[in-house]
Amino acid sequence: MKHIFYLLLLTLTFYGCKDNSTTIKIEREAQATEEKAQLFFNGDILTMASETPRYAEAIVEHNGKIVFVGSKADAEKSYENAKYVDLKGRTLLPGFVDPHSHFGMVSNTMGQVDLNPEPVGEIKNIKDIIDALKTYKKENNIADGEWIFGWGYDDGQLAEKRHPNKNDIDKALLNNPVYLQHTSGHMGVANSMGLSEMDVSASSKSPNGGSIVRFPNSKVPSGLVQETAMYPFVRHMLEELSNKQAEFFDTTQHYYASNGITTAQDGMTDRNTIAFFQSQADGGKLDIDLIALAGYSELDSNIQDSTLHFKTYKNGFKVQGTKIVADGSPQGKTAYFSKPYLTEVPGCYHNCRGLPSLTQDALNTLFVTAYNNKNQLFIHCNGDATVDMVIAAHEKACKTLNEPLDKDRRTIVIHAQFSRKDQLEAFVKYNMEPSFFTNHAYFWGDVHTENLGKERANFLSPMATALQLGLKPTNHTDATVTPIDPIFTIWTAVNRLSRSGVIIGENERIAPYNALQAITTNAAYELFDEHLKGTLENGKLADFVILDKNPLKVEPMAIKEILVMETIKEGVAIYEKK
Repeated sequence: MKHIFYLLLLTLTFYGCKDNSTTIKIEREAQATEEKAQLFFNGDILTMASETPRYAEAIVEHNGKIVFVGSKADAEKSYENAKYVDLKGRTLLPGFVDPHSHFGMVSNTMGQVDLNPEPVGEIKNIKDIIDALKTYKKENNIADGEWIFGWGYDDGQLAEKRHPNKNDIDKALLNNPVYLQHTSGHMGVANSMGLSEMDVSASSKSPNGGSIVRFPNSKVPSGLVQETAMYPFVRHMLEELSNKQAEFFDTTQHYYASNGITTAQDGMTDRNTIAFFQSQADGGKLDIDLIALAGYSELDSNIQDSTLHFKTYKNGFKVQGTKIVADGSPQGKTAYFSKPYLTEVPGCYHNCRGLPSLTQDALNTLFVTAYNNKNQLFIHCNGDATVDMVIAAHEKACKTLNEPLDKDRRTIVIHAQFSRKDQLEAFVKYNMEPSFFTNHAYFWGDVHTENLGKERANFLSPMATALQLGLKPTNHTDATVTPIDPIFTIWTAVNRLSRSGVIIGENERIAPYNALQAITTNAAYELFDEHLKGTLENGKLADFVILDKNPLKVEPMAIKEILVMETIKEGVAIYEKK
């Protein structure tokens, strides 16, 4: 969901939840030389290899790949010397394939103040934010003049129902530059010293595609910077925190593994970070596979750079395609809609429909360049007006290049949260696919209903309609906008309950099996990995997740209580729960 400079929100609360678990790191060299096959049995082995649930009695792994799926008797005949792994009634699935998150920025959040609201954090009001900032400065011995960064505040969940402003922060930290990132990743708030450090003043003009929000009836910045106006702040923040990236790399991938993920994604990656990821991979430090989406601002030079390994894994890492950010966030009221928001939008006073991040001409040019170079596109779109722009850019590029509209490019519309049915029909016609975000139903469903009305809110991430039309939608966490927890995405897709317990779009609820497809089969397909991952079939990688219960056999509301017991990457356990 984020631009390359959008800070991701990793909740240390969720790291704390792993205290009773242990991760097991085994070097890939040991895995490669392992010769004894492993025979898994006595559990629900759900293959995900068909449109309806299909189980196998046994599955055999050998040298990192699946070599048998079928009956236990046949497995024993073919693999007499195999090591037996008793599942003890647990459920074995393909390892989860992350459809969209931001792995690369996760480590940066560890050097910041956690300002998340419940249930992720503890912030209830602006006073809590101020207290957290003061405590952080004191406990970390931060001197006057040093930057302090916070992340995860959500104005919609604060008691005041507004953003903090520079005056609020100045009361506590007048002598430190401060920048606080909104939970959406599309805006943030700076105090007076922070604004001064970044040369933002009353005379500053808002950049194209962004806004420096002012106090009412004034030119004085309130501290809130939205979309492109926040980029300098976040760029500076990432520079300040970049030394944490290597320090927490291993912790980050084990955090993913502890949630059953065997293939992670970094949803928008600059050249330096791509080089860092490749160096980690080449050094044998990847326990999971990692896929990067290169940033669109470097599209031309990236295409010319043969070292990026587009679409091809090298030591567990690949750059799959290019990420474009086309609008903002619905909860931040910067997503671009065809009809106005129903509630007040900060800094906007007429026909407030949000902001496109790019002009139509700029988007068209990116599509033509990418399509001409067979570069897969992933476009961040939340509002329906932005989806219209993407469809128009697709049509323009195909016409310019004289290529079929339905060529198998697998252009992915990331989030696609408020796509209309006619737009989903266009996806079918043009061979495009959506990657939805049903966690919004829980975290911001009530907010969307208020800001957009019931009709639009109820068609949020319309997975049921997409499936009925024949699409292969995925469903992501956009971590750490919401926490890495694929099980929770199943729960939100199946139940679509908001924080207040309201069903957000009952007709768009889907079956648990379809929700599993969105993080296994369909996720592999959208990333051109269906020959390697996503199902339990002979010849594919032995990437498994073992759950304590079967999502298809528990009550829908109990799905979120299911635990990841073990994660296996190419036959090697990389996480085990005590």
